[in-house]
Amino acid sequence: MNAVNMESINQKEERSNMDDTVSWVRTHCARMDHGGCALLVGVKDNRIVSVRGDPDGYLNRGYICPKGLASPDRLTHPDRLRYPLKRIGERGKGTWQRISWPDAITEIADRLNEIKEQYGARAVAFGQGMPKGMEHFVLIRLGNVFGTPNIIGLQDVCHAPREVTGIHTCGFYPVADFHHTSKVVVVWASNITSTNEEGEINILLSDQIKQGTELIVIDPRKIDLAKKARYWLQLRPGTDNALALSFLNVIIEEGLYDTDFVENWTHGFDALANHVKQYSPERMSEITWVDPQLVREAARLYATSHPAAIQWGNPIEHNINAFHTTRALICMMAICGNLDVPGGNIQANEPAILGLGKFAKADLLPSKRKEMIHAYHHTIPRLMTVPPVYFRKAVLEEIPYPVKGAYMQCVNPLLGYADSRQTYEALMKLEFLAVADIFMTPTAAMADIVLPAATHFEFNDIGHYGLGHGYILARPKVVDPPDECWPDIKILNELGKAMTSEEYWYEDYNQLLEEVLEPAGLTFREFAERGFLKGPDRFKKYLEKGFRTPTGKVELSLSQAEKFNLPVLPLFDGLPEAYDPDYPLVLTSSKSQYYLHSSYRWVQRLREKRPNPKAELHPDTAEKYGIQEGDEVVIETRFGMITHIAYITDIVDPRVVNASHGWWFPEEGPESLFEWERSNYNILTSTEKVGREFATPNLKAIGCRIGKK
Repeated sequence: MNAVNMESINQKEERSNMDDTVSWVRTHCARMDHGGCALLVGVKDNRIVSVRGDPDGYLNRGYICPKGLASPDRLTHPDRLRYPLKRIGERGKGTWQRISWPDAITEIADRLNEIKEQYGARAVAFGQGMPKGMEHFVLIRLGNVFGTPNIIGLQDVCHAPREVTGIHTCGFYPVADFHHTSKVVVVWASNITSTNEEGEINILLSDQIKQGTELIVIDPRKIDLAKKARYWLQLRPGTDNALALSFLNVIIEEGLYDTDFVENWTHGFDALANHVKQYSPERMSEITWVDPQLVREAARLYATSHPAAIQWGNPIEHNINAFHTTRALICMMAICGNLDVPGGNIQANEPAILGLGKFAKADLLPSKRKEMIHAYHHTIPRLMTVPPVYFRKAVLEEIPYPVKGAYMQCVNPLLGYADSRQTYEALMKLEFLAVADIFMTPTAAMADIVLPAATHFEFNDIGHYGLGHGYILARPKVVDPPDECWPDIKILNELGKAMTSEEYWYEDYNQLLEEVLEPAGLTFREFAERGFLKGPDRFKKYLEKGFRTPTGKVELSLSQAEKFNLPVLPLFDGLPEAYDPDYPLVLTSSKSQYYLHSSYRWVQRLREKRPNPKAELHPDTAEKYGIQEGDEVVIETRFGMITHIAYITDIVDPRVVNASHGWWFPEEGPESLFEWERSNYNILTSTEKVGREFATPNLKAIGCRIGKK
């Protein structure tokens, strides 16, 4: 939905709710997405009566999405968790008794400390989904103070491949700069008109397009931005690295690169130039399904347009070749002179706030890098959260050591981790599991203790801390939560006091926020009045100190590849999964603009917009298999089978099936774990093959077959 339509809706809401008793609070969205949109929230009698986009918002300029409009519905939902629960029956059978907060905190602290005493601190893991605010870093702090190196995260399939590969290649995480004009933007696997890509909200790009910025869209689906693009490259899912190497082939072979930058600021250009000769668009077209001439024209446009930005989305991190794709794209940014320039891909400068290491008390666990579960498996250095595949291996096989207990927040692993049945087995084997959430999810329904969390309108928080985009966002409290719903950061602060030395925690959890802001000389109240805090605009910093790599240059060829057992140059050495004639179609997935991963199927206003999981099928494919619009269809891979509802559309290739991510059915109840297997995309995925660098499994580009149920 575009900003004009949203403005019309907001004006109607405002007119219907404006009276003398409504007060308006400026804050930012959070759990409904990464939380970049500035909001004006109307409050009356401790209830939210209206939400609209703040026209002064740094990232959204008044835009608001359907999730933001529906966000207050979570606060008053009749099925919201409202008090702590303790399991009294078999795990996963949905039988509970109400307990008090002191009893819940004591139970969790005692059980996890018992595991620590018997097996050591590293036998306890703390789990987090997509970071939504300060809670992720308070969780890391708790882990460090407790003594466990094991924070489980989904960063292997979101953010880490881009961030960590950037650090190894150019010394920083290159983010697209939409606050300065680009002549060309390459939107690579980033559907930002539908889902928010870590603060890269579509309105900033839409404004540029209106002013003449040209688009190159690279996506297996004909997303909305493809209709505005000069070039749309509809690649085969899972071949991003092959396509990026084809771009490099054209740029180098045709001499379109920035000669001065290459000569002075890159390491290994000759090796890269020789290497990419084998990846011509003509040779790769059979792999990528993209017309070679289209590749050449798009590569020329990007290379000859200055500045140009690549807005990359996390789907490039959804298969075993994530490292190679990311490496190739950073090489493109570099040789075309688009690194750390206004309107290119920049190294964001953080404001004067407390660094992550100090906040998380990293000095208390100096051996962490060597003790984390994945260190045993020799993943890439600087990967600071445990990939789920190796967490489950430690639980199920006790490799490299046993993990017996876990505390999880803001995450639903039974839906979110690849190979959901393996996740089920791991959760069943844990000696103790505690989960904090705002709603009973399939994962929470397997816990021993379930804690009711507050929503983001109900406590003070800081958004975008630690995400590498160069700013933090104020999320002041808007209304009071129900009496027994606690913010995650309060829960962690209380657990910290119960499980560890109280010297690292506070009487009032809000002091954790003040700690972050202290170097800026601001209180949280002063920060909230400003709305956001941004680092200074400084570009081409490499001219002063070089790049923060071993060579001081962008490492097109990795100088420490042998030391870390990494490939020297980005590669394409085969599809993520070999073709199997028994599963002739290529399976991929996408997220919905109405949900965030597996969240909010229980918000009626959103569920009405997308009531069922849909499988996008090309008309030719539907006809071939005798499927009509609205039919229930079976999608099957070598690993499992689920059902979806057929949606026939030409936005996908006839050889591709696009399924929906994150589906479960809150209406079915906890006794069945909310029918977690019926339409759950991760029933179709596997961890039998993962990328060595990040342990990323193949979430997409999987062979499948379909049929009418």
